[in-house]
Amino acid sequence: MACRYDGYTGKILDIDLTTGHIGEYPVSDTDRERFLGGRFLSTKILWDELAPGTDPLSADNILIVMTSPLTGTGAPSSSRYDISAKSPLTGGIGHSNSGGNFGIRLKRAGWDGMVVRGKAAGPVYLDIHGESVRILPADHLWGLDTQAAQKAMGKGGTLAIGPAGENRVRFATVVSQERSHGRTGMGAVMGSKNLKGMVARGSHKIPLRRPEKFKATVGRWIDMLKNHPATGDLAPRYGTAFFLSALSRNHALPTRNFSQGTYADAHRISGERLADEFLIRNSGCVSCPIRCGRVVALDGQEVKGPEYEILCLMGSNLLVNDMEAIIRWNTELDRLGLDTITVGNVLGFAAELNEKGLWPNGIEFGQTEGISALLTDIAYRRGMGKDLSMGVRFLSEKYGGADFAAHVKGLEIAAYEPRASVGHALGYATANRGACHLDGGYMIYLEVTGPVTLDPLHLRSKPGWVILDQNLLAAISAGGNCLFTSWTFVPKPAFALAAHPVLSKIVSRLLTWSWPLIDGLLMLPPAMMKFHLPLLPHTRAIEQATGMSLNFGQFFQVGERGYLLERLFNLREGIGRSQDNLPGRFTREPLDMGKKASRVDLDQMLPIYYRLRGLDADGIPKPATLKRLGLDFINLAALPSGG
Repeated sequence: MACRYDGYTGKILDIDLTTGHIGEYPVSDTDRERFLGGRFLSTKILWDELAPGTDPLSADNILIVMTSPLTGTGAPSSSRYDISAKSPLTGGIGHSNSGGNFGIRLKRAGWDGMVVRGKAAGPVYLDIHGESVRILPADHLWGLDTQAAQKAMGKGGTLAIGPAGENRVRFATVVSQERSHGRTGMGAVMGSKNLKGMVARGSHKIPLRRPEKFKATVGRWIDMLKNHPATGDLAPRYGTAFFLSALSRNHALPTRNFSQGTYADAHRISGERLADEFLIRNSGCVSCPIRCGRVVALDGQEVKGPEYEILCLMGSNLLVNDMEAIIRWNTELDRLGLDTITVGNVLGFAAELNEKGLWPNGIEFGQTEGISALLTDIAYRRGMGKDLSMGVRFLSEKYGGADFAAHVKGLEIAAYEPRASVGHALGYATANRGACHLDGGYMIYLEVTGPVTLDPLHLRSKPGWVILDQNLLAAISAGGNCLFTSWTFVPKPAFALAAHPVLSKIVSRLLTWSWPLIDGLLMLPPAMMKFHLPLLPHTRAIEQATGMSLNFGQFFQVGERGYLLERLFNLREGIGRSQDNLPGRFTREPLDMGKKASRVDLDQMLPIYYRLRGLDADGIPKPATLKRLGLDFINLAALPSGG
């Protein structure tokens, strides 16, 4: 099917590992306009192709690798691409984004993405060299870690699973270079198909509709990122952990399996200490000017340094203050192909189960000895690792402790204490893939860690802000950019307010009470938002790359439409309102915040959230909402009763 837009190659592979058939999957320009690429175009394909109720680890599940219109164009932070399937961890929509080199190389091979079906009879990998696409034996790769497997596949863009994926650990990752597709168990789906990895190379040139204007926009955009306090100073200097200490001061740092929000030894695992004592140099994804990645020393070798999530979840959450141990675990987890966020949650939950006598397993808070061996046991699903490999929800169903099992929809909670940031908590509860800080809207930045924040405990203001953030971040991802490029949406002058406490307090109050304006903005039709925002260059860049009409209103609606389709996918799988929830620890147990205490009142926020999203009281989209978003091809009557 011919593509009339530039920026895309216009071709998607369709590979059946069972039969060995290799063809092309047709995608219409209408779907490119409605979903752009990445996770949303993948969700549309899953909706069309995957039968409801499919076992995620069966040959019937479909694995999709999908780039976006800006992938490989040279736009800043645009090496991003997505892997999607039905998640073996949650049973709902699964997707994971990464900045490794595979997406760019796949596009240079002439392909926007691939749809992988079936299951190979034995271990295989995919070799993509332009139009030449081969399914090759991978017996020599099976058993190798993610780094060794990529090296053995040869030159090009590579991705691979490790032992965890081969053994179908529910939270196994896929790794490209040293960048992980960490969440929702996409590595397990690859392992279930006997698919060890992929390598792509080629010399296809990505066409641009208005190359000179695009080049000028990209130049200004890079300058903006380099000169912004968040993306040009804090993130490069301290990495993603630059706000760890601030989170602890504001009671938002998960500690002792999310039972507390402040860690006395936060300074020992902070981004500042990592930069001062361990950093060798910065690194980053292809085409990214931010360079937030860390390179550190381990056993005389240079390795990827830990990011914020593991510093918290394998640090404060386990009461571990040993930076060297966390660096070692980070490397081991990446090579085994295990999600660091889930592992930190699993060990924290297991430690509390052990402490309460619900599951005598020997895992204790503050423990460092034996953890490396335990990580290997999880990857190989042996001994106690077999239970741990199933995730927090499974453990709570087997051993108890559901109230302090930190997950939503089966996906373990990312490293932010929900009770200290109730908008972020609402994002966790409503994120389609589960308790994800990014899919949830990353409200922590607007409530706790940013230069100017809303009142983090104010309930009425949050539903509209959460939807605004969820839609915008989702659209940015679908277009092909790293979500850190959204940080420039908070203008530079805001960072100067820290020196003016009174003025900062006034601005915070104004932001908090701007919720009627935010709610009103969500009701505006795209026709009333025919403009480009200077602080959001994404829309202009996509227009100039593709020739597609994409103003701010249309861009925002891409996020809304895709987000709703993901919700519909979950509803079709029986995941509905009852799972838009949080564990009892966050909704019933107050968090001590010094002069005050906080818990998350979802009963106040969820009904408003549903109304603003065009959902009924059960969280099911109204027919008028589907029609407005061009999703009226979906038969609501066919969804399970009550979602």
